[in-house]
Amino acid sequence: MSSLLDQSAIADFAQRLVTAARRAGADQADALAVRSVSLSVDVRDGAVEESQRSEGDDLGLRVLVGRRQAVVSTNDLKSNGFEALAERAVAMARAAPEDPFAGLADPALLARTTPDLDLIDPDMPGVDVLETRAREAESAGLAVPGVTKSGGAGASAGIAGVVLVTSHGFQGATISSRHGVVMTAIAGDGTGMERDYEFSSALHAADLDFAGTIGRRAGERAVKRLNPRKVATRRVPVVFDSRVANSLVGHLASSVNGAAITRKTSFLRDKLGQRIFPAGIEIIDDPLRPRGLRSRPFDAEGVAGSRRHLVEDGVLKTWLLDCATARELELETTGHAQRSVSSTPSPGATNLHLAAGDKSAEQLIAEIDDGFYVTDMIGMGVNLVTGDYSRGASGFWIENGECTYPVSEITIAGHLSDMFANLTPARDLVFRYGTNAPTVRVEGLTVAGH
Repeated sequence: MSSLLDQSAIADFAQRLVTAARRAGADQADALAVRSVSLSVDVRDGAVEESQRSEGDDLGLRVLVGRRQAVVSTNDLKSNGFEALAERAVAMARAAPEDPFAGLADPALLARTTPDLDLIDPDMPGVDVLETRAREAESAGLAVPGVTKSGGAGASAGIAGVVLVTSHGFQGATISSRHGVVMTAIAGDGTGMERDYEFSSALHAADLDFAGTIGRRAGERAVKRLNPRKVATRRVPVVFDSRVANSLVGHLASSVNGAAITRKTSFLRDKLGQRIFPAGIEIIDDPLRPRGLRSRPFDAEGVAGSRRHLVEDGVLKTWLLDCATARELELETTGHAQRSVSSTPSPGATNLHLAAGDKSAEQLIAEIDDGFYVTDMIGMGVNLVTGDYSRGASGFWIENGECTYPVSEITIAGHLSDMFANLTPARDLVFRYGTNAPTVRVEGLTVAGH
């Protein structure tokens, strides 16, 4: 465990690689070093089905020769190979086409301090603890009346440390842990079987939902889905359960990604500064939230993180930008660069959430005479170039303000612009994922059944 928390070795590797790149002829360079270890245990029907452990060190080097860049990566951390790796990267960059927007971050934007975001749980559980969690989740799911089979349960834990070193003097390190429990339950028999799941993920084991609670929720959800009906095609209000409502926030994040804006492949490309949600709606990205699943003090280019409104009072306020997309748009990076050891930086969200509204989820449903409550989404039928939305779904039909019976094999269709403009959030926001949302109601969607 102590070797995982000590990042001095991989920091030294990254620094050596940057130094080697400069000696090989790079004008600029940065290196990303990652050290990780993970454990997982899967059980089914009370028996361990699979147990895995993985660990490794990975290095990535980006070099720039003028405005030409190249990336190489390796998991061979023998220092005598750094020179050859750097020389290969520089040769690749010299042969690459020019990118007028490539380059390291402006030194004035680099993180100067590293706030404590409480990202590491120093107690790494053993296989026996993970097996116990998985068994408890499965047992609780199977104990729910109506559950006939287990789809399996699992528990996992891991730690990952990241070091970024640049040729213009930046060196930063982060380390975080991750714990998870998941259970899938199957209810019914034969062709009438239905399945559902529940999971919990947290940086600290103390923040996980109890394994038994996870299993019970999975079982109860599966049983509620039994004997689904079809419904006739109609236009109705649709309520998205909080565990699927975050997908709408994710579609927004993809649509305001700087890469999509520079390529002109987003239906929102001309909407900056305009109202796209009802007044009062706020969507916030916060890389500095303590114990956030995607928290980090700086981005993949060393730029300091900061809390930002993507949407404020319904108005689109910013794109998600890294340095390259910001230069192309003649803007300043928002500190949203992400990268792996084998890729160049690109923009992406961190801890993203839709702020809670004033009404309860029950009130959103109670105001509907005829509508659809969505608990599960299927497929990826969203065109972010045009904004057209069409996804498969299942859930429960709403009649006279109450969920009455399960429905499945439903398609929800609309346009994201209309959906955003007619969205009402509930007040049940809970931070459980990287992207979070409360239950939301969207007016006037087409629900296609039989």
